[in-house]
Amino acid sequence: MRFEGKTVLVTGAAGGIGAAIVAGFRAEGARVAVADRDTGGVTAEAHLDGDLLEATYADTLAEQAHKALGGLDIVVNNAGVITRGPVTDTSDADWDLSLGVNVRAPFRICRAAIPILAERGGGVIVNTASCWGGKAPGPNHALYCMTKAAIASLTQCMAMDHAHQGIRVNAVCPNEVNTPMLRSGFEKRGFDPDSAVAELGKSVPLGRIAEPEDIADVVLFLASDAARYMCGALVEVNGGKPVA
Repeated sequence: MRFEGKTVLVTGAAGGIGAAIVAGFRAEGARVAVADRDTGGVTAEAHLDGDLLEATYADTLAEQAHKALGGLDIVVNNAGVITRGPVTDTSDADWDLSLGVNVRAPFRICRAAIPILAERGGGVIVNTASCWGGKAPGPNHALYCMTKAAIASLTQCMAMDHAHQGIRVNAVCPNEVNTPMLRSGFEKRGFDPDSAVAELGKSVPLGRIAEPEDIADVVLFLASDAARYMCGALVEVNGGKPVA
C-alpha cells in the first residue's frame, strides 16, 4: 500500500494506459480523481469530465481535484493523441489537436498544480512523453514526435525549477503499447489489430509490445518514495526496442 493516504489526479483516465494507472494507484491505497471526456467506465473517487482543449477546464483541473479529494499529492499527465504522417500531410486541425492535448493542457495543469503541491510541502508530477520524440526522432510521426519532445523538455525544466519546493517531476517514455488507440490506428489503415499487434511484437527484443500495465507500473514507481531521488528523468520503457 505505497499510496495509502495519497491523493492523485490522472488525465486520459479512460484510455488503456490511463485506466491501468488509476487501477494501480487505487489498489495501493490512493484516492484518485480521473479526468477525460467520459470517465463513466472508470472506478475512482472523483470524476472530472471535460475537454482538455478548453483552457478553463485545464486551468482549473488541479484545483477541482484538490477540492474533490481533500488534497492533491500526485499529478499524472497521461492524456495524449497521435497524429501520423510527415509535416506535409499535417493539417491545421491536426496541429491544434496535438499541441492542445499533448503540450498545452499538461502545461496548464502543471502551472496550476505546482503551487498546490508546494503549499502541501511537495509532491510528484509524472508526465507521459514517449520514446518517439521524447527520447529520439521517429519516422512518419513528425507532429507527434514534436509534441512529445516538448513535454520531455518541459518535464526536465520544471524538475530543475521546482525541486527546491519538494516537487519531483519525471516522465515515462513508452514505445508501442497495446491500447485501444493503437489498435484503432491499425483498423483505420486496414489491418487486423490482433495480427498487427502480434507482428509488431516480433520487432521487440522482449518478444511483445507493452501492455498498459507495463507502463502503469513504471508510473507508480516514479510516483512512489522508491523514486525519491529521481527528478527530471525521462524513463524509457521499450522492451529493448529503439525507435527506428
